[in-house]
Amino acid sequence: MMPTRAQLGDAAGKDGIDEWGRIWHRGTYAGGVVDTDDDIRRFSPPLSAAARLFETGRIAAVRTLYPEHALIYGSHIGPFTAAYLSMGFDRFFLRLSDDVAFVEKLMAVRMEWCLAVFDEAVRQGAEVLVLGDDAAHKDGPMISPRLWRDLVLPHHRRIVREAKVPVIWHSDGNIQALLPMAVEAGFAGVHGLDPSAGLDLGRIRREYGSRLALIGNIDVRVLCGSDLAAVRSEVGRCYEQGGGEGGFMISTCNSIFEGMNPLAVKEMFRRQAEFDADSPGPL
Repeated sequence: MMPTRAQLGDAAGKDGIDEWGRIWHRGTYAGGVVDTDDDIRRFSPPLSAAARLFETGRIAAVRTLYPEHALIYGSHIGPFTAAYLSMGFDRFFLRLSDDVAFVEKLMAVRMEWCLAVFDEAVRQGAEVLVLGDDAAHKDGPMISPRLWRDLVLPHHRRIVREAKVPVIWHSDGNIQALLPMAVEAGFAGVHGLDPSAGLDLGRIRREYGSRLALIGNIDVRVLCGSDLAAVRSEVGRCYEQGGGEGGFMISTCNSIFEGMNPLAVKEMFRRQAEFDADSPGPL
């Protein structure tokens, strides 16, 4: 991953309202304040500020040290997520029913920021982009697939079209109903594939493995525990369901975060290496 700084004015880890209109309390997201056109203008940084996110010297050093590695940039700056965090969940989803034009206006502004950041990332050497745009809970999408097609898909298409490198979409939750539109958007792959949300890797592989690189599906809950046999079993399950000729990259369904058992994470990578060594070719 590319060395980067926190987003501008980010109050995460503190208290207050950040530059995006997001409210933080003791380091936890607590809502959003964007409610008017004036708020959109007030809580939208200039696109020229995108360059401030990147640590050019450290990026150059990483590229020199690891020339054989792909340089990846990823961030939760997808227009859907950025909009509902700026407004707050209640206001955002209620507004969809009585003033969708305002939501569309905010999403368009957030998409322009996403484009500016991605353009700068590629200029700095990123070879793969990961668009964090969380769209679902454990039971399904936050909005209907029909509304997603109208509201979000055009933005995703433009982001992919204007990016100069492959773009992977990340979302938590059960995004099964949105996967056809991930293909339509032109994403190179999808990350997450949360098993706790009921996503069946084998089924998704059969339906989408030839059109999307599928990344993830390791249940993070086993990595928070101490049962190393369960970790090995989980890695084996993912290889069994996702393996074959191309199309699957194993990883956690979310990230590696504080609270995970380091021994469990180490065992995941160790077991993965064993499978890779026995594989006749790339998964």
